[in-house]
Parts: sequence; structure tokens; C-alpha cells
Amino acid sequence: MKKITVLGAGTWGCALTILLANNGHDVTLWSAMESEINNIGNDRNKIKGLPDATMPNQVKLTLNLDEATNDKDIIVFAVASPYIRQTANKVKTYIKNKQIIVNVAKGIEESTLNSMSDIISQEIPQADVAVLSGPTHAEEVSRGIPTTIVVGANSIETAKYIQDAFMSEVFRVYTSPDIIGIEIGASLKNVIALAAGIADGLGYGDNTKSALMTRGIAEITRLGIKLGGKTETFYGLSGVGDLFVTCTSMHSRNRKAGYLIGQGLSMDQAMKEVNQIVEGVYSAKAAYALANKNNVEMPIVEQINQVLFEGKSPDDAVTDLLMRDRTKEHSALEWD
Repeated sequence: MKKITVLGAGTWGCALTILLANNGHDVTLWSAMESEINNIGNDRNKIKGLPDATMPNQVKLTLNLDEATNDKDIIVFAVASPYIRQTANKVKTYIKNKQIIVNVAKGIEESTLNSMSDIISQEIPQADVAVLSGPTHAEEVSRGIPTTIVVGANSIETAKYIQDAFMSEVFRVYTSPDIIGIEIGASLKNVIALAAGIADGLGYGDNTKSALMTRGIAEITRLGIKLGGKTETFYGLSGVGDLFVTCTSMHSRNRKAGYLIGQGLSMDQAMKEVNQIVEGVYSAKAAYALANKNNVEMPIVEQINQVLFEGKSPDDAVTDLLMRDRTKEHSALEWD
């Protein structure tokens, strides 16, 4: 049994709390929002966004950061990506040397182009920061529906320690040393999911979505490799796996926001309708900035930025994508 705290009581934080408690660990759930803790405490069968889930009675609920972080084996950062730096800054004085922190938020900070693990490491340099990502919608994880995920860490020892904590008969955990690749795949798939949702909202079919996903993973891989990620990662759980589920699932907030934009809503209207953090919107500008900084061609990401922030119509974006200059599918493939 391990002593574990989950920071963030959104749907993903709650789903992981349920999983870890069911694995037999001593789990504490923290939130900065009193209403979230009170709502769960008042009725553990009614978790916002997880209608079929129950928070185990043994899970401790707290608003106190000192209580949440003192003497823990693992601390999970499950706050939304726009709030990672703020939370890390608040919690840093409570963190012991070599504390294992697992980041499960997905995004790139627009102002710095840092990944979430970079931010946590900057704010809490004494910590041992790892990441966890894969095709794992909270709605299904909270109900014990089987899936797989990958943990990226700086050492095999840390990776195996986290693997042991999270692994169960319904939650298979793989290990990887490629933290950069895992985070790039996790962040940019949300941007491609916006595009897939827009295509659905416009009334396009399976062919269109398949094309977007295939060319989307090509864009993600190009940038990820340039940043130091490994090709294998982008064709694994945090790349193709997470991209597939986020582009196709009814649970995907990014796909839903894109769908609403395709139906004619503005970005702000779509985000209000979804009523959750749409992390792809926050990552889109950062992804495009990273592409430009590293001289990587990312036409889908470019068009999504123009639709979200420059008022371009989704129909025009699709036309511009299809009518780009003729090219071969892969630069590494040549005729003899």
C-alpha cells in the first residue's frame, strides 16, 4: 500500500483517485475549490462529470495543501494544464527532496512553450517528475472499463514504482523513458481532435476524419522528433492510441468543442457550451509557435489556429488543406 495524493478533483483526478483507492492505496484527494470537495463529501455517488462512478469512502478529501502533500509516496498532478504552474508554485514549499510527482495534465504553456513536466520541474526542482498518458477517458476509467496507459520517467526505478501503484486488472501500465515524446503526443492530439470535431460538425464522413487523424499523427511525429521524442512513442499509446480515442469518442471535450465550431459556433461559444477546460484550444497557439520555432511544417495545426483565433471559416480551412502544393506522403520513401 502506498500513500498517494491526487491534486485536482476534476473528472480525471476523480477517476484516478477511484482507481488508486480500488488498488488498495491510502489516497487523499485535494482541490483548490471548496465546492468540489463539499459536493463529493456530501454524496460520493454523485461526482460531477462521472454520473456512474462512486468515490470510495476511504478516500480522504481536503482543501489543505500541507495535509495533502505531507509524507506521501506519490503526488499526482491532475489539475487542468492552464493551472499547472500556479498549483506547482503553491505546493513547492511542501515538497520533500526526490518526491515522486506524476503529471497527468496534457498541454503546452503558451507563454513559454514548456511542457507540463518542464513547468513542474522548474517550480519544484527537488521533485522526481514523471508523466502518465494514453487512451484513458475518465468516464470509462472511473467505471473500471479496461484500458492501457504509459508512464514516462527519468529512471526505470521510478517508472516501475509508478507502474506498480497504478496497475490493475483493468488498467495496464507500460513504461517508457521518452517523457518528451509522451507529452508532445498527449498535448497535440487535442489540437487534432478539434479538427476532427470540426469535420464532424461540417457533416463530413469517416474518410475525412481518417485522413485528419493520419496526417495529424504525421505532424505530431515531425515536431516531436525535432524536440527529442522517439518515433516509437508517437505510434504507441500516448500517440496514435490517445489520438484515436480523442478524435472519435463521445466523451472527448476537444472533439465536442470542434463539432460545435463546425456547426457554426465561435470558439468562445463552443467552450462555454462544453463547460469544461478544452485543452486543445490552449495548446493550439503553443503548438503552432513550436512548429515555427523549429521550422516544422504543421498545416492542420496552422489551419486550426486560423479558425480559432483569426475568424477563418472551417470550410475555407478544409479547402486550403486539400489544395496545398502536391507532395509525397513520406519524405523517407524514395523510388529506386
